[in-house]
Amino acid sequence: MFGLKPIKFPRDESAHHNIIEWWYFNGHLQDKNGKKYAFMDCLFKADAKKINIPFLKKIPYRDIYFAHSLLSDLSQQKTEREVQYLTFLSQDSFQRPELFVNYRNPLELTNNYTNYAIEKTAPQTYRIKTQNFDLALKSTKPPLLEGGEGHIKVCGRKSYYYSLTNLSAHGLIKTDQGYSTVTGKAWMDHQWADVSYRQDYWTWFALQLTNQTEIMACQYVDKKNQDTLVDIISATGQHRSPTDLIITPGQEIFRSKLTKAEYPLSWLIEIPSQKISLKVKALIKEQEMVFGTINYWEGPLAVSGSINGRRVRGQGFAELVGYPSQYNNLSLVKTKIKNILDREIHRSKTIFRKKRFLIF
Repeated sequence: MFGLKPIKFPRDESAHHNIIEWWYFNGHLQDKNGKKYAFMDCLFKADAKKINIPFLKKIPYRDIYFAHSLLSDLSQQKTEREVQYLTFLSQDSFQRPELFVNYRNPLELTNNYTNYAIEKTAPQTYRIKTQNFDLALKSTKPPLLEGGEGHIKVCGRKSYYYSLTNLSAHGLIKTDQGYSTVTGKAWMDHQWADVSYRQDYWTWFALQLTNQTEIMACQYVDKKNQDTLVDIISATGQHRSPTDLIITPGQEIFRSKLTKAEYPLSWLIEIPSQKISLKVKALIKEQEMVFGTINYWEGPLAVSGSINGRRVRGQGFAELVGYPSQYNNLSLVKTKIKNILDREIHRSKTIFRKKRFLIF
């Protein structure tokens, strides 16, 4: 579809030679005492020469990586954020037959750093590791190929896209009291495309219902058009892609003190052809992430409503990207990346000189 190749597993779980790509995870967790948490983890890959962000063209690499993550304590309404302005991968990342990425934040000291990982450890089983959590995830359903074949087109922009919509989760999270064992449910998206950066915006939802139905719903808006996208996978793995999605924001709003962006905190999601009507509400307000000119809200949801007249409940995640803002930290990002590269170049030269001394 749209001139794109069929998605094949496990090959297409790994990296591609496209302009933009990301591996994204979110989920809801709880500890043995029933205390609830939510997380997000995303590794981004971009072609520095083609992404259409001018200062990145000066970076001496074709592919650059950066990573963002969140761990939210829902009872305390507190969130730990991490924004990596540049991410360095290990030499063996994306070299194995199955998905494997090992990376680090170069702002951490060379001899005192956290290793981050996204890897497939067994059939349909994955591990993600950041400074705040270490989780094992097992998919209980086949991949959801958005659009029916894993190909989508919104506002004229074509993309490969698949999701693992129902992942059982267990592992460790880092809290103020130390590490806690948690269990829960997660979602994974993998998307890649030959599209450059534009200041468009979108409202995206990943919904996991108690009847084992999962829904991906998105509204995408550019300067001239707007488009919607929805995919549904049933408890038995049956897939539907209706075209009559309606997303209506509610009255409650979070207004960022930093960026002055205004983000809705509740929505009505309707798909009339499927007799679906769902109310979704944010479980925590202050979930904004700021990265250059890209400010976005990312957070967990509670879901309630009906399908075919039957009541359903559930959980989910929302991502609100590109909402109008009065602030960006692009100059900070430029400085951070320049400092990282300068330090790494200096370190490489020092190592080279030491090696030459040992040789001679």
